[in-house]
Amino acid sequence: MQLPLFAALILVIAGVWSLVVWPQFLRRVMKDSRARDAAGKATKFLTVHVVLVVVSMVLGAATAVIGITAMLG
Repeated sequence: MQLPLFAALILVIAGVWSLVVWPQFLRRVMKDSRARDAAGKATKFLTVHVVLVVVSMVLGAATAVIGITAMLG
């Protein structure tokens, strides 16, 4: 396998990994007792983690798209 194709494949795998792993992480955070206060409102713990997941998934999607684009030429 040529190096550019291999690098593109790694980008696709990394992007897909982010898109698969982060939603699972967010589900666990949402169930965490620190995610909501006594009134049921979202805490800073939840807000920070939601932002982390959203940014990571956007970067993961961009990484996958860059990898696919590179593979297609």
